[in-house]
Order: sequence, then C-alpha cells, then structure tokens
Amino acid sequence: MKAIVITTPGGPEVLQLQEVDDPQFKDDEVLIRVHATALNRADTLQRKGAYPPPQGASPYPGLECSGIIESVGKNVSKWKIGDQVCALLAGGGYAEKVAVPEGQVLPVPPRISLKDATSFPEVASTVWSTIFMMSRLSKGEILLIHGGSSGIGTFAIQIAKYIGAKVFVTAGSEEKLTFCKSLGADVGINYKTEDFVERVKEETGGQGVDVILDCMGASYYKRNLDSLNFDGRLFIIGFQGGVSTEVDLRPFLAKRLTVQGAGLRSRSPENKALIISEVEKNVWPAIAEGKVKPVVYKSFPLAEAAEAHRLMESSQHIGKILLVP
Repeated sequence: MKAIVITTPGGPEVLQLQEVDDPQFKDDEVLIRVHATALNRADTLQRKGAYPPPQGASPYPGLECSGIIESVGKNVSKWKIGDQVCALLAGGGYAEKVAVPEGQVLPVPPRISLKDATSFPEVASTVWSTIFMMSRLSKGEILLIHGGSSGIGTFAIQIAKYIGAKVFVTAGSEEKLTFCKSLGADVGINYKTEDFVERVKEETGGQGVDVILDCMGASYYKRNLDSLNFDGRLFIIGFQGGVSTEVDLRPFLAKRLTVQGAGLRSRSPENKALIISEVEKNVWPAIAEGKVKPVVYKSFPLAEAAEAHRLMESSQHIGKILLVP
C-alpha cells in the first residue's frame, strides 16, 4: 500500500508518499481500506519528532479515518467485511489501509458522507471524554472554548449547545468568530484585540464560566483560573502556549476549582473503547438529528500531506482538514 512516511523529523517537506507493507491486523482488529483521514495538531508534532506514536502503534501519522472494512480478525463480532465505518486510531491514518481494534470503530453517522465521517472520531472522543465524562458540563452551565474555530472547537460548540450549555469562544479573527457564532456560540472574543478575562467577567456579571476547554496550557493558565466561577473546572488538552508556569494556589481554595488534563492517543484500547461507546450513545444521535454537522475546511490528496500541514500550521483554516488517498 501507499502511506505518508515521516522521512526524518522536520518541516512539512519531510512527509513523503511511499510504498510500504500492508498493516498486519490482530484477532480483535479490523482492516480498513481508508477513504479519508483528517489532520490533527498532534500530527504536526509527530512530524517534528516531538510526539512519537505509542508502543506498537503504526509509525505513520493519522489519528482517525473513515473507510470500508476489508478484513476482520477472528475474534471480531461487531463488524463485517463491507461495513462503512469511521475510527479512532493510535496512528496510521495517512495510508491506504489501517488496522484498528474493533472497539475503536464507529458506524458512519446517518446523513453523513463516508468522506466527511472522518472529521468526527478524534474531535468527538476528545470533547466527550474531557468536558462531559470528566468535567461534567451540564445544561445551563457556561463553557469557554479556546480556539473556537479549530476542529475541536467547532465540534465542541455544537455538542455543548445541543446539551443546553451556553458557549463562549476565543479566536483570532472576526471571520472566525462570525463562523463560531453561526454554529451557535453565544459570545465571541477576539484574543488579539481583547482580554478574554475582562470579557468573561463582563458577560457573566463578574461570575465567570463553569468549564474551560483549553489548548494553550501555560500562557493561559492564570487567566483561565481568573475566568472561572465557583466550582469551575479547567480542562487542559494542549500546550500551544507552553508547558511550565508559576501557580498561585489560593484561588483553588477560595473558588473550589478543579484543573484536569488528558491526552487521548496514549490511552489503552479498553479505555478508548469505553469512550467510543459513550460517543456513539451520546453524540451520534445529535449528528443524526442534524444538530451537529461536520465542519470541513479543505480536502487534499494524500500525496499533498505536506501542503495540508502547511495550511494547519498557518492557522488560517476553520474546522477540519482532510486527506484522501
């Protein structure tokens, strides 16, 4: 098969389409003929050598895909050859075929094309497992999403509105904020021209938000704590603003705050299967109802993965960027 190989750690140009061996699949895995895969920020880190795949995972990038099941392991009971599916991967999506544990596979949602289905597994699993399964965002609460126009952000806006939360977002341009509002965001904050803490306080009568989904890490840490209401929860899923900062612990006691963090890729197959099952139960109905839609900015042929990475790193996109073998 053909796959995108990281020939050496570096810039987008190190991504090369090469002929490689077909993946071997285990007894509890299915082999998917990939119809489309989607970019995630983690792919760019892996390309630079900063985010190696977990032990035993495919060396090729790609954390989600959609496609058709080509073979099934002898212990697989849920899927059969020919099923149209999408899947959460530990790697290997940037290829014509990929092996994946059966518990990480989802049916293509009703009314969604096979190609667009690849835009859901990683964002749905990340958002549902963090702000819902762990931070317990509930109806009537306020969620602040940093990077509202990203793949994760555009999904989080829609699913949070679906469950009845109020949504604030930050983004870096008026165009991005307008798009976020078209998805249902109640308040848009341009982080380049406004102080998000001030806007949050202004919009909440000085109270703050209940949950924050944060991809920035250190650079936003203090301001995030300042933006939380009593019993507020900060969930960190990325470190685009650094990994180290000083902490004043007093707000934790004064406001009863919780700070959580989690990655998805390094979780065990059992843990991922649990998340996927919760996603199918809670998110797939929202997609079926048309309340959560795929947000796809652009698709590239697999051979143009380098160009797709350049687009992602320019941060000009809104939503997901796809690759099609």
